[in-house]
Amino acid sequence: MDIFTTFDIAASGMKAQTIRLNTISSNLANAEATSTPEGGPYKKKSVVFQTENLPFRHQLQQSLLERGQAQGVKVARIIEDPEPPQLRYDPTHPDAREDGYVEMPNVSILKEMVDMKSATRSYEANATTIKSAKRMAMKALEIGR
Repeated sequence: MDIFTTFDIAASGMKAQTIRLNTISSNLANAEATSTPEGGPYKKKSVVFQTENLPFRHQLQQSLLERGQAQGVKVARIIEDPEPPQLRYDPTHPDAREDGYVEMPNVSILKEMVDMKSATRSYEANATTIKSAKRMAMKALEIGR
C-alpha cells in the first residue's frame, strides 16, 4: 500500500464521519420538534456505512501485486429510526392529543452525545493517520538526500 492509498482511505473515513456528525447535529437540533412537514414528531436519523472501492488505479496496482484490496468507507444511506415516538403528558402543549399526551421525537440526547463523541474520535484518528503518513513520507525523502 502506498502513501496515497493511506490518504484516500483516511480521507474517506473523515468524509463519512463528517456526514455522521451532521446527522447527529440534526437529531440534537430536533430533539424537541413535535411536528414536521411530513406530520408527527421528528424521527431520529442514523447513518449506515459500507466499504468503498478505491479508484481504478489502486485496484489495478493491487491486482498486479496480488495483495488484498484496501478499501475506504462511504455513507450508504441515512435511515430513520423505526422506534415509536416517546409519549410525554402535557395537556397544555399545542400538539397534545385528546388524552393529554404529546408525541415527542425518539431522540435520546445522551445516546446522541455518545455517538457524537465516537464520531469525533474517529475523525481525529483519521486525521492523525494522514499526519503520520505525511511525516513518514517526509522522513523517507530526508533519507534519500
